[in-house]
Amino acid sequence: MSNIKTPSEQAFMRTACRASARVLDAVTRQARPGITTRELDDYAAECIDKIGGQSAFLGYKGFPRHSCISVNDEVVHGIGSQREIEFGDIVSIDIGVKIDGFIGDNAKTVIVGECDIKTQKLIEVTEASLYAGISCAVAGNRVSDISRAIQDLVESSGFSVVREFVGHGVGRTMHEDPQVPNFVEPRKKSAELRPGMTLAIEPMVNAGKAAVKVLRDGWTVVTRDGRPSVHFEHTILVRDGEAEVLTCLEETKYGLNAV
Repeated sequence: MSNIKTPSEQAFMRTACRASARVLDAVTRQARPGITTRELDDYAAECIDKIGGQSAFLGYKGFPRHSCISVNDEVVHGIGSQREIEFGDIVSIDIGVKIDGFIGDNAKTVIVGECDIKTQKLIEVTEASLYAGISCAVAGNRVSDISRAIQDLVESSGFSVVREFVGHGVGRTMHEDPQVPNFVEPRKKSAELRPGMTLAIEPMVNAGKAAVKVLRDGWTVVTRDGRPSVHFEHTILVRDGEAEVLTCLEETKYGLNAV
């Protein structure tokens, strides 16, 4: 299976993923009332350039910006614009960095100021579901074990899993096999997890119903009912035991002076 990385490729993945994690951390720290999503994207571009990487998103299938910035009811693939972030917004930021031919992909949702209790719970449940999925990413399990862990936690908490967009293998290209849905697909046998596989696990969870639509820009995905959506993502390495989270914030000398 092409998704399986050799030890040397795993080392390249660690470098790209840790860089991506540092950029994500730096950009999310800039999210504040009054800043535009375009300014956040420009800052992401500066950070990526500073570490000697490239945006894995810019130009990918025609995507026009360096990062994906989605606000409130925007699920994923938001395009930086003149929209100003307001107090109480939730902002999902997705960063992909390519270094030495390998890609690190990660995302998180942050609150700008304060939000209502249910939205806070939505954020907490979505992040918890990410780690529930990661805990099942063990060699010998199947992708469906990851999917089931995410879906069970999300739906038992009263929220909905987006079905049109899923996690994926990642490495030299943004999307490799296998797909990693956040829900179990009935009557479909999923791929077996094998040591060396690198996966982007990314629950996208809606406060209301699961249905989404794509806006006229051809990219921005929003909830059909206009209720909030949350997105968290890590790139992980499958091992015989506990998965390694590659997009971690270990101490690295990338020189990003986040505020």
